[in-house]
Amino acid sequence: MLFLTEGTQGAAGGGLLGLLFPILMIVVVFYFMLIRPEKKRKKEAENMRSAMKVGDRITTIGGITGTVVSVKDEHFVIETGADQVRIELCKWALSSNESATEAAKAAYEKQQAEKAKAKAEKKNKK
Repeated sequence: MLFLTEGTQGAAGGGLLGLLFPILMIVVVFYFMLIRPEKKRKKEAENMRSAMKVGDRITTIGGITGTVVSVKDEHFVIETGADQVRIELCKWALSSNESATEAAKAAYEKQQAEKAKAKAEKKNKK
């Protein structure tokens, strides 16, 4: 009988540690799967909004597309369509910047072409 009592006391101590470990693992998984990527997306969106400049082609969260005509602290003005309608919007309404996306794609393609060229030159030297 004494053996059973001692065994249950040892299990209770290990049970608390055994309970804390899964909870800690859940918190770690939530951080890496949910919290960290969301912070990264918010930071990228803020960088995109702060890097907006006159002449960029943009799309708003409402689906309005146009060219940036003026950029102020918290607002920007876009020109839409052939009739040149101008609309003033808040920066938080910016969804995507097509000009910046195209520039990034062009830079990436140029970098890949340079790598391929360097690799071909290295292969030809052998």
